Parts: sequence; structure tokens; C-alpha cells
Amino acid sequence: MVTRLGFLGVIARLFMWAFLLGLAVVVLYPLLWMVLNGFKSNAELFDNPFALPDTWSFENYQKAWNRGVSDYLTASVLVTVTSTVATVFISAWAAYGLTRVNIPLNKVLTAVILGGLMLTPTVALVPLVQMFQSMGLYNSYWALLILYTAFRIPFTTFLIRAYMIDLPREVDEAAEIDGAGRWTAFWRIILPMCKPIITSTVLLHVLFAWNEYLFAMVFTNGSDVQTLPVGLTSLMSKHGTDFPVVFAGMAIAAVPVVLLFFFGQRYIVKGLADGIGK
Repeated sequence: MVTRLGFLGVIARLFMWAFLLGLAVVVLYPLLWMVLNGFKSNAELFDNPFALPDTWSFENYQKAWNRGVSDYLTASVLVTVTSTVATVFISAWAAYGLTRVNIPLNKVLTAVILGGLMLTPTVALVPLVQMFQSMGLYNSYWALLILYTAFRIPFTTFLIRAYMIDLPREVDEAAEIDGAGRWTAFWRIILPMCKPIITSTVLLHVLFAWNEYLFAMVFTNGSDVQTLPVGLTSLMSKHGTDFPVVFAGMAIAAVPVVLLFFFGQRYIVKGLADGIGK
């Protein structure tokens, strides 16, 4: 009986590893195929799209960079960095107020803020376009900064709030005895204690802002403010027949976020476990 269970366990483990290996191939192979085809010529790509390049030239990557990818990359970095700082700071401050300060209607405020998780961006597109056009913010960095921050605050607050709830109350009492105000207690004591969840939320927001397409497509129409997802679409429409250059541009856009995910995946998993798991 024990031998039979042990044999079934080995078979189940083999199936699990085969399944995980299949998932890894499905995810990694398109990335590798895209990077390799960025080194080929158009004729080489159509003759044998699955072979290795005959020559390893960075000419296509240089062309993609000079045809607008550098501008799209700059816009993506600017929008991602500013929206990350704004979102995480405002969310941390809101989570501190909801968990460490006795304020009236605390539960109602918590429900209102976290209720933003239920709002899908597509529902608000039409009124938001009209509002930003009337405010003169349409087709500007400000539009993306405001939208990315507003729509990510509920989720980020949800994660940080779940982490702050477990911090000991004695810390606040000790800070109050030492004469620290609310801001000092938040900035110098509570926020440093939340470094793990802050790191996780920063990484999650960077992944969101870097890959976000809907808002960037609807609220920007100039090449000088387009981020990488929309800019690459423009590159495909302008140079659709020069596929190696398009693949090279896609590879340049994918490299930063892939590296970020591999080096920060431990913090992403921990952040989701600490926030959603509670």
C-alpha cells in the first residue's frame, strides 16, 4: 500500500513538473523569439522565423531606438516614476489614518476608499475624457499621472492597510510619550516599519504603469507624450513591414520590466500574501 502511494506520488510530481515546464515554455519562448528576430533582416525572418540569426547585429535595435522608442521610453519612465511616488505616498498616508488614528466614520471612509476597487476604468472613460478636455489636461503627462494614481490608490491602500493593522499599538504610544506628532510618528516610525509592503506596492505599481495601455491610448495622441505600449503600436503602424525593427522595439520595451520582475518577484509575492491573504 505504501509502495503504491509512493509510486502515485512520484507520478503526480512528474505531471506537476511537466505542467510547470510547459507554462514556462509558453511564457518565455515568445520573449526569446521576439529578441532573436530583432537581430534578423526581413528576408531572413520570413525565410526561417524559428532559426538563430546568421549575424548578430544591433542595427535593428538602433533603428527602433532612433524611430521613437527613446521618446516612448522617456515618457514611460517619467509617468511610471511620478505616479509610483504619488500613489504609494498617498496610499501609505491614507492607510496610516485608517489604522492608527481614531477618526469619525472610520469604517465608512475605509469602505469608500476600498470601494474604488470595484470601479473598472472602462466605465469612467467618457466622463473622464470630457473632464480632462475641459481642464486642458488631455494629451499631457498630467492626465496619465492623475489617472494612474487615482485608480491605483484603493488597491495600494488595501495592501498597506492590511500590513499596518498588525503593527503593535505600543509603538504609537511610545512615540506620543516622546512628544512625536502624527507626521513624525508616520514618517520616522511607522513608514520605516512598513518597508516590506512599501517595496511590494512600488513594484506592483511599476508593473502596472509600465504596461498600462487603455488610458495611455485614450488620453494621449501625440508622439511626444505617448508611453511605450501605445508608442509601439504607432511604430507597428508606421513600419509594419519592417518586422525586425518592430520586434527590436518590443524587446527594448520588455527588458526593464522583465528584469524588475525577476529581481523583485520575492517582494511581489510577499506583498500579495500580506495584503490579500488577510
